[in-house]
Amino acid sequence: MPRLLFATAAASYTANCALGGGVATGVVHTGKFRWIHHALYITTVSTSLVAASSLLWSRNRAGLFLLPAAVPLAIIPRASARSNKHVRIALSAAPFFVLSVIKAWR
Repeated sequence: MPRLLFATAAASYTANCALGGGVATGVVHTGKFRWIHHALYITTVSTSLVAASSLLWSRNRAGLFLLPAAVPLAIIPRASARSNKHVRIALSAAPFFVLSVIKAWR
């Protein structure tokens, strides 16, 4: 079960970054549906919390690799979405998602 949780959290994070990058570059136009990016952010945070909680109820230790991603996920709403800082903060969580998925599937 933890494997699927970490894969889901990483997939949500990837989708959120892809949508944000698409909007930032003008490839994607969300128009009246800007809330989709916010919904993906909430989904990413929620699935990441559930995946990391596996530390409490399973023997899988991949949550240790995902816990540091909580810092950029907590900070990102405070950075303007139109700034490079927003992008840098968002991407700083990527290594933790990658490492946690690798650890979960080993």
